[in-house]
Amino acid sequence: MWDLLLLSKALVMGIVEGLTEFLPISSTGHLIVAGSLLNFTDEKAKVFEIVIQIAAILAVITEYKQRVFSTIVGLGRDPIANRFAINVILAFMPLAVLGLMFGKHIKAVLFAPVPVAVAFVVGGFLILWIEKHVQRPGHVIKMQTIDEMRPLDAIKLGFIQALALIPGTSRSGATILGGLWLGLSRVAAAQFSFFLAMPTLLAAGVYELYKSRHILSAADLPLFAVGSLASFVSALLCVRLLLRYITTHDFKVFAYYRIVFGLVILITAQAGWVVWS
Repeated sequence: MWDLLLLSKALVMGIVEGLTEFLPISSTGHLIVAGSLLNFTDEKAKVFEIVIQIAAILAVITEYKQRVFSTIVGLGRDPIANRFAINVILAFMPLAVLGLMFGKHIKAVLFAPVPVAVAFVVGGFLILWIEKHVQRPGHVIKMQTIDEMRPLDAIKLGFIQALALIPGTSRSGATILGGLWLGLSRVAAAQFSFFLAMPTLLAAGVYELYKSRHILSAADLPLFAVGSLASFVSALLCVRLLLRYITTHDFKVFAYYRIVFGLVILITAQAGWVVWS
């Protein structure tokens, strides 16, 4: 007999992951907060979060399947495909190395709602600061498309993305805003964030699943299936809407959201209205 309450939690968590993974508002932070509210924080819940994260990445691969396919078949023959693949690998490496070195310690200390809330607020003000920088009259867009990126640009973005090891920072937010700072157009910065998520989150997901394989069983399939489907559909919708949105808007609305959301968590925690676990 299926546990409908547990499946409902899986549905909510899947939607939260899909809607937040590619926005500059931190999917990890939202999952930590949502899991605390839903009392969905045990070891199996952590594995569940990894699985629905992979589902969100599969949505991006589906959306950009032609570019992914053309890059794979063009490796070694097409200069554009070679440069693109090298840039993604270079940008992926800093987070991979630093994550292996410090990831366990960061999870032990910072993976809780209150530290996430602080990162929400700080990240919100950083977005406003960067938006002010890129909207000044003298700012020049150096790269309209991701194919104009140089390896040095990719390495710089890789180290900026590594800030997302701090939960609540937002991997996509760090990459997108870092891209704007380096001179990418809004669309190019968002697209590179999507492509960079593929090796980053797939590698992390497979690694964590392998480590946690001993706590999984066939009985978990309905839970994982519901969450994964919700994550895939909502992520696909989110990516498409975000690309439309940023053609005519900046990211300030996400900054205000982060600040308000973070302050709500901090105030409720300080006042004792919510016991954040």
